[in-house]
Amino acid sequence: MIGNPISYEGELKATVPPPKRLLNQVFLNDIGIRSGWRLFLFVVIFIALEIFSETVIRAFVRPAPGVITPSYLLLVEIARFAVLMFAAFLMSRMEHRAVGSYGLPLESAFGKRFWQGFLVGLCEMSALIGLIAVFGGYSFGSLALHGTEIVRWLLLWAVVFIFVGLSEEFAFRGYAQFTLADGIGFWPAAIFLSALFGAIHLANGGENWRGALSVMFIGLIFAFALRRTGNLWFVVGLHAAFDLGETFLFSVPDSGMRFEGHLSNATLTGSHWITGGSVGPEGSLFSFLTMGCVALFVHFAFPATKTALSTNETPTPFLDHQI
Repeated sequence: MIGNPISYEGELKATVPPPKRLLNQVFLNDIGIRSGWRLFLFVVIFIALEIFSETVIRAFVRPAPGVITPSYLLLVEIARFAVLMFAAFLMSRMEHRAVGSYGLPLESAFGKRFWQGFLVGLCEMSALIGLIAVFGGYSFGSLALHGTEIVRWLLLWAVVFIFVGLSEEFAFRGYAQFTLADGIGFWPAAIFLSALFGAIHLANGGENWRGALSVMFIGLIFAFALRRTGNLWFVVGLHAAFDLGETFLFSVPDSGMRFEGHLSNATLTGSHWITGGSVGPEGSLFSFLTMGCVALFVHFAFPATKTALSTNETPTPFLDHQI
């Protein structure tokens, strides 16, 4: 039996969704605001609050031109991390998800993953300095600190670099990585943000293209660790220990900068390809080798799950390993 063609056509027309408006197509997709616009909004909020916080800090603390003290650096990094987290909190309310989804779940704060990363970071920096020393490029020199001053500066720099790790990792591998990966995939997002991470370091006085390239490579290793561990706590510990090793324990330049309160009067001499020159050890060719070893450790210590191996993209960008 043939049904009424007129009624069938009417039913068919009723099921066709109305065409989307142009603005909706530009700003929205099937799950809400497009990832690019969400990231743009996060960056705008962050920049506005960062400018405000820096203005307030400089109104009360006036460092000498070209001099960055540990206490001033700590204040800046605490404020920057607070601004980043507040911007992420605002975005989390808009996106209806927990702020811990962006890489720093509170329940994992300074837990096993953090201390694993911290230990790996100390081992990596020690191996890097050891390789430079074997080729005659590093000398520890005499102690620059004595007695309780060693403990005081060690604790101060440890706290400073924990906040450096928190702010830099959340800035480049937290909300930005999560959101950009939602739009273009995890590794395209990681490559772009790691390249940006390296390029920004060129603003440091003693930095150069070798150091920036090394920082980009380090950023990719950090992204790999994020992918495998599922959050940023391992990477924060790794980052903090890396900086603490350079600045305090081995007393060498860190990303082209030297600070007061270092343990010894260490020197780097010889070819810049070996020592890293004014950049510091992260500008050495050996840095690629030691960070490659870190990647191998992450690969074997935190194996990918079968689910993650069977798909190129994942709905939640931090998913290669279940915790």
